[in-house]
Amino acid sequence: MGEDSLQGYRGRLKVALEAIGAGIGDQIKVESGGAVYEGSLMPRLESDDEHHVVLKLRNGYNLGVNFDASTQIERVGEAEKPEFKPPPLPTMKEGLPRVSIVSTGGTIASRVDYTTGGVHAAISSRDLLSIVPELSDFAAVDADILYSVFSEDIDSRHWTGMARMVEEKVEKGVKGVVITHGTDTLGYSAAALCFALRNLPIPVILVGSQRS
Repeated sequence: MGEDSLQGYRGRLKVALEAIGAGIGDQIKVESGGAVYEGSLMPRLESDDEHHVVLKLRNGYNLGVNFDASTQIERVGEAEKPEFKPPPLPTMKEGLPRVSIVSTGGTIASRVDYTTGGVHAAISSRDLLSIVPELSDFAAVDADILYSVFSEDIDSRHWTGMARMVEEKVEKGVKGVVITHGTDTLGYSAAALCFALRNLPIPVILVGSQRS
């Protein structure tokens, strides 16, 4: 197993999962408190406790199951190997305005890993055009990852970085900038940029979204 095969698990629970050869995405059956649960093993945050195993059930919901000395865990299937070929990119039309999408993190800048049902921070021109190919009818899109942070962790340093990025894009002649941002502090960042960026020749839009 690789070092990320049990992402976020530690302590006795990690030892128990390693003992049955389990990895993220494997099908796991857990017996706890007189009930039996079965689903795909999900990753956890490093800050989470070490007393719950997280499963994605067949109905699509995630479930945290308490783990103690009486809990029985069994690996009943391997993670499915995803077979995916990205769709062909649409042909870029000449003469369209250039628009830049700048990612700062948040759920909107994540994509679903359909093996586990979790999300990963990732945004690129190809990702965007694969998801919304109609964009190629309106603009020549490029994308940059400026930050990959939770929006509650964004502070004045990040606002300065966003303002400088917008300045760079204006100097390069783009016709608009879209900043993707977590929803928790999107309003604060928008207010800060209003003070930092004056008399802009192009529109700058902050946008967030909840996806699950």
